[in-house]
Amino acid sequence: MKLFLKEHSLLIVIQIIQLSGVIGVLWLDGYRDLKLSVYAIFLGLVVLTGYLAYHYISHRHFYARLSNPLMSLDDSYQKTEAVPMAKALDQLLKAQYKHYHKQIKTLEKQQEEHLTFIDQWVHQMKTPLSVIDLTARNVEEPESSDIRAETDRMKNGLNTVLYMARLRTLEQDFHFKPVSLSTLVKEVNHENKRFYIRHNVYPEVRQQSPHITVETDEKWLMFIISQLVNNAVKYSTGIASKMTIAVYEKNREAILEVTDFGVGIPTQDMKRVFNAFYTGENGRTFRESTGMGLYLVKEVLDQLGHRIELESKEGEGSTFRIIFTSAQNLTSV
Repeated sequence: MKLFLKEHSLLIVIQIIQLSGVIGVLWLDGYRDLKLSVYAIFLGLVVLTGYLAYHYISHRHFYARLSNPLMSLDDSYQKTEAVPMAKALDQLLKAQYKHYHKQIKTLEKQQEEHLTFIDQWVHQMKTPLSVIDLTARNVEEPESSDIRAETDRMKNGLNTVLYMARLRTLEQDFHFKPVSLSTLVKEVNHENKRFYIRHNVYPEVRQQSPHITVETDEKWLMFIISQLVNNAVKYSTGIASKMTIAVYEKNREAILEVTDFGVGIPTQDMKRVFNAFYTGENGRTFRESTGMGLYLVKEVLDQLGHRIELESKEGEGSTFRIIFTSAQNLTSV
């Protein structure tokens, strides 16, 4: 109704001015019959009101559609009244829908091609890195450890690139199944064994039960835990010689905690550590920070339906807590 009145406000004003002008001309010409003047004004307003009422009733769905935002692109195919203006709007929206749909398909194809290229490129890069790693074993220390440390860093970087490229197609990549948190933690520690030794920071595993199992995607959860472990070690190096990984149940929820005793996170950075490319104060000290690790962790956990909490105190360390929120997905044997 507001849109209708706004569109016809000028017409209403002009009609009132026109009626006033006609009455004014008659009055100045000496025709002073007040009753006839009022009657003429009344007839003019009745005709105007009738026209506006008919126009609004016949176009009410049209104005309602213009007033309400589209909830989805499919709403573009809704039909309004069989009036010229409504038909023109329907045709315009349909043409726009087809145009955007075509663009979306083109972008999806380009994204799929880009993802395929990144996937192939990452795997191609891993092959020469593996060869370098094997060759480094025949090199004397400490050169061998230095070379293998650099290849490990490159592998971690390539994995981050790969997972970042897959981020927008997460739902297609998920494969949910029962996963033992104890077994997964062991695999993560085994994968990062050299990383622990190189930085002289070692994990202490605390388990309430070795049989806590959750319904999740094993590959993505392993990536998440590895990211948290890498951060814990990186920000503890030279400060603390241990970190802890705890697995336990609380209020029928499975919880996995990664705690370090390193630099901690400044209070002003706490709300932004999960933002993409945000490195904060620690990022200026630890130049290897990209600001993407925790962003990926949060995005993937949201898609998996899990929750993450953070507790930290500057100078004392940080705790990242993954909470598997659905009690139905938790089994403790």
